[in-house]
Amino acid sequence: MGTGTEIGRVRGLGAAKSGVGHWWQQRVTAIANIALLLWFVISLVRMPGLDYASVVLWLRQPVAAIPMLLLIVSVFYHFRLGVQVFIEDYLHNEGTKLLALLALNFYALGGAAAAVFAVLKIALGA
Repeated sequence: MGTGTEIGRVRGLGAAKSGVGHWWQQRVTAIANIALLLWFVISLVRMPGLDYASVVLWLRQPVAAIPMLLLIVSVFYHFRLGVQVFIEDYLHNEGTKLLALLALNFYALGGAAAAVFAVLKIALGA
């Protein structure tokens, strides 16, 4: 019985049985973030100007709005995954840990929702 538990820990299947999935999600979002951030920086460099009107015109195009929405979702999800690991590793009081995880989830969801709303408002011309 003890060996099974140790092997599970080595494989990343601790008590929650989700270590490997979490690890993969962090790696996939990191790669997506790199690709999308490269797209974002290149797009900004290629713009004729970085004034408000130019950026709004750019973001009204689906070819800009869709990757921007993907970037927002990926960055906030990656952030949430990383901070979750920190909270789970360094907060040992279960009540504090639960409150921190709840606050993290509300913060990440709220931030992502606000950013998505802003992009959609511009992209849809509202």
